[in-house]
Amino acid sequence: MSKYVSAAEAVKVVQSGDRVYVQAAAAAPSVLTNALAERASELRNVEVCHLHTEGPAPYANPELSESFHVNSFFIGSNVRHTLAAGNGSYTPVFLSELPQLFRKKAVHLDVVFIHVSPPDKHGYCSLGVSVEATLAAIENAKTVVAQVNPKMPRTFGDGILHVSEIDYLVEVDEVILGHGMAAISPEEEKIGAFVASLIEDRSTLQMGIGSIPNAALAKLTNHKDLGLHTEMFSDGVVDLIENDVINCNYKGVNRGRALATFLIGSQRLYDFVNDNPFIEMRESSYVNDTSVIRRNPRMVAINSAIEVDVTGQVCADSIGARMYSGVGGQMDFIRGASLSEEGKAIIALPSVTKRGESRIVPYLKQGAGVVTTRSHVHHIITENGIADLYGKTLKQRLAEMVKIAHPNHQEWLEKEYFAMLKGI
Repeated sequence: MSKYVSAAEAVKVVQSGDRVYVQAAAAAPSVLTNALAERASELRNVEVCHLHTEGPAPYANPELSESFHVNSFFIGSNVRHTLAAGNGSYTPVFLSELPQLFRKKAVHLDVVFIHVSPPDKHGYCSLGVSVEATLAAIENAKTVVAQVNPKMPRTFGDGILHVSEIDYLVEVDEVILGHGMAAISPEEEKIGAFVASLIEDRSTLQMGIGSIPNAALAKLTNHKDLGLHTEMFSDGVVDLIENDVINCNYKGVNRGRALATFLIGSQRLYDFVNDNPFIEMRESSYVNDTSVIRRNPRMVAINSAIEVDVTGQVCADSIGARMYSGVGGQMDFIRGASLSEEGKAIIALPSVTKRGESRIVPYLKQGAGVVTTRSHVHHIITENGIADLYGKTLKQRLAEMVKIAHPNHQEWLEKEYFAMLKGI
C-alpha cells in the first residue's frame, strides 16, 4: 500500500486525547495543521505542541478550544493569544533539553507532523530548515506524518531520515515560510556597532533573528576568520560567508562548518543552504549543549531581552507575569560563551520601549521571569553604550547600567540607585 495520501486522509491518524508535535519555525507543516483544524468537529482534547512556528495556526482559534489545546515550548505570535483565552499553555524548557522531554517520556507523543524534502534516489529525505527536537519526536511518536515539498532545502547533518521512518507522506508544493531583513533603525545601528566592537577576529558567533543581530553582522565585513555556532541564523550571515569573513576555520567543534538547529529567512537564505555542505543542521541537544558550545574559543553569544534590572538580571520571556515568548536557548549560549576561552556573553536591547518606557529598570516587573541571572551576563548593550558587568560588584553594576539607560530615565534610575545602595 502506498504511503502517499491526501492531507485529509493523513491527519485521520490523530484521535481525541492525542498529543501532536509540530516541526518548528519555517518548517511548520501548514498543510497538515490546516487539515487537522478542519477535523475540529470530530476531535476533543487534542494537544498540539511545538516551539515557535511561522505562519497561521488555525488550531489555536479559541472557538476550537474543546477540540485543541496548544502547548508551547516557546511562544510565537500566532499562538500568544491562547494563554489569555485559556486554550493554551506554556512549558518552560531550555531548547537544549527539549529532545530529552520526549526521550525520557516526560512528554509522551502520539503523532508528529514534519515537513521534508522529497526522497532522493536512496530514499532519504531532509528535515531542511528545522531540526531542533524533531528527531526525538520522530523516534518517540507512534505515528510520523510528513508533508513532502520540493521547495524544502536539502540540508546536511542530523536532519536526514529514510522514507521508511515515515508512516504517511502528503505531497505539497508550497513556498517555505519566512521573511526578509527588516529595516535597521538608527538606535539598532548604534547597538550593532557596539556589539561588533567586542567581537575579535577568530571569534565564533551565536545570534538570534532581528534587526540588532543584522546590524551587528553588517559591521563585521572587515573581520577575519569568524565562526558560526548558533541556535539559528538568517540572511545576515550569507554575505559574510560568501566573502570568507565567516569561514569557521578556527572553531573548536565542527571546524569548517556553520552549525545551527533551525533557520528563518528569505528565499535567498533557503537557496543558499540548499545542498550546501558548509551548513550543518544538528539537533538542539547538541547545538545548544553548554559543554559543546564552550569548546569554541572566543565564543560570543548575542541575545536580547524584554527588560534588564540594574544588577544585571535579564527577563526575556515575559512582561511581568504575562508570558510572551520563552526560555529558548538564551541560557544555553550565555553560559557556554561565559565558559569559553576568551568568550563573551552579551545582552543587547534598545534602552526604551516603543512607548518610551525604560527597559533598564531598578526592579523587574512583578511576576517577571529571570531567564539569565545576574551571575551569567558579561555585557549589557544599548544604543547608549556598553555596560561591562563582568567581575563587578552590585554597586559597580548600578553605575554601569545607569550609563546605558536612556537620558530621559537616568535621573530616575539614579534616585532608585541611591535608595538601593542601602541594601547592597
